[in-house]
Amino acid sequence: MIRKIDIKDKDKYIAMSKKFYHSDAVLQSIPDNNINKTFDAIISESPYVDGYIFECKGEIVGYSLLSITYSNEAGGLVLWVEEVYILPKYQGHGFGKELLSFIEDIYKNKVVRIRLEVEKSNQRAMVLYQKMGFSELNYMQMYKKL
Repeated sequence: MIRKIDIKDKDKYIAMSKKFYHSDAVLQSIPDNNINKTFDAIISESPYVDGYIFECKGEIVGYSLLSITYSNEAGGLVLWVEEVYILPKYQGHGFGKELLSFIEDIYKNKVVRIRLEVEKSNQRAMVLYQKMGFSELNYMQMYKKL
């Protein structure tokens, strides 16, 4: 089951987000304060961020963080799948596929594109994303911290 993150999920979300940012799925860790600010933005119903919890038999087994931006290139709003974390013992049980189908259903009339990033070493995720219709963009991403 997938549901919106709720205030009661704070401790579990923060613990899972910390695990995510200390995993091979990311290039670098982030300050704990960022995780707390993100949770607060989700709970405040910011129009720019959304969060979902994965449950299996009443147990929280993962989460996803989504954000929305406007893109001239895409011609409208773009949904970014920022983070997907599933507890290791539940990986490979279809939660990723369920999430992508779920967000397509919810956002199909709200956004014109769904984007995500994946580490080249995460072959399992890349295969799933390709099966779900995602194509590679040949952009190099750059950033500058302010």
